[in-house]
Amino acid sequence: MIGKAIVLHDADNVATVVNDVEAGETVDTSKGRLEATETVPFGHKVALVPIARGATVMKYGESIGLARQDISAGEWVHIHNVESQRGRGDLPEKRS
Repeated sequence: MIGKAIVLHDADNVATVVNDVEAGETVDTSKGRLEATETVPFGHKVALVPIARGATVMKYGESIGLARQDISAGEWVHIHNVESQRGRGDLPEKRS
């Protein structure tokens, strides 16, 4: 079976899966195909490319957080490996 995932913006390094994807399953995206390295639940994100620890995780063409650890292409991307930077009172506020 081939899983499907939606890439929302050209700058995104993650895609959102539109069905449950099992480890080893091929995932088809507008940026090409990749193999899921672990199970990714419906509605969750899969890494399109390797994302280094501390690097920005991009969805919607916007930062949704920083990688807590190195994330491989095909890996499930969620709160266990991404640290949100939004709405945090413990971080300095960014000013434009």
